[in-house]
Amino acid sequence: MSNANAHIRFALAGIISLLCCIMALPAIAGTLETVRQRGTLKCGVSEGLFGFSERNAQGDWSGFDVDFCRAIAGAIFDDRSKVDFVPLSASDRFDALRAGRVDLLSRNSTWTLEREAGLGLAFAGITYHDGQSFMVKRELNVTSALDLDRAKVCVENGTTSQLNLADFFRANSMSFEERAFPSAAEALDAFQAGQCNVLTRDQSALYAERLKLTRPNDAIILPDVISKEPLGPATRADDFAWFNVVRWVNFALVNAEELGLSSRNAGEASTSTKADVRRFIGLEGGFGAMLGLQDTWALRAVRAVGNYAEIYERNLGVESRLGIPRGLNQLWSMGGVLYAPPMR
Repeated sequence: MSNANAHIRFALAGIISLLCCIMALPAIAGTLETVRQRGTLKCGVSEGLFGFSERNAQGDWSGFDVDFCRAIAGAIFDDRSKVDFVPLSASDRFDALRAGRVDLLSRNSTWTLEREAGLGLAFAGITYHDGQSFMVKRELNVTSALDLDRAKVCVENGTTSQLNLADFFRANSMSFEERAFPSAAEALDAFQAGQCNVLTRDQSALYAERLKLTRPNDAIILPDVISKEPLGPATRADDFAWFNVVRWVNFALVNAEELGLSSRNAGEASTSTKADVRRFIGLEGGFGAMLGLQDTWALRAVRAVGNYAEIYERNLGVESRLGIPRGLNQLWSMGGVLYAPPMR
């Protein structure tokens, strides 16, 4: 045997040994299995925003984003209480998700190209269609954002709001003085203390922030919307199976509203003869196994928190302190843009 052939045979033997070792290694557990073994879902939420995620004196969490976390827990465990809520600042939220400190981020976060492609995240759909606006002191006597030339504007640092603010004033040939703060709470405090006469955030957040003011009626929210802010839950991009679970729970909540399924009538759904309802509740199709869940996963999510309309109205709409009209967040069949792929 020539030396060359011997080298080749030794190299092949080494490659085969390496492959055998790799095949013998245990498979890395996905996020869904990790959540199951832990017995709870770790869900990243905001540090406190009326309507989206807030904690009362007893430590109980509530809000639109909080309910989405509970829907995931319902789908997995059939128990909405199996969630550990992790409050995160705007600057920490994505690092916490990437580092695995949370399994899911449900924190009024805008879906952008940079956040997906640049940070290695995956947004599992849009749960709330929002847009950036301005809250101003009533004493300014302005009715449009175009009246804000030379205004002092408070904004949270490291957010899309900060970038959109500069774009808006530049595009309209106006000047402004930016006052950037590390947190939303500090920006609001500065606005109330008079360090600025304008506060900019997503419009839904401004409705919530105004309620925190000592004199809410002293501030108004301008009707102008200067950006698209599609808000939704995010996962790490390296676990497509987990991303699929989160994405389809989101779709299930919307489809439930379309089908007329709610937390109030979920128990009666098993008697339905409609094919789309029977697929939804797991009597046909076997879709749960495709997601690594029980076939009743979608029904469990609805039992946990209700359908999309219930979640919206309870936290943000007519049943809440905010009273925000559904607008774009109405179903596509009702004049909005809310739309989910069919479950079939």
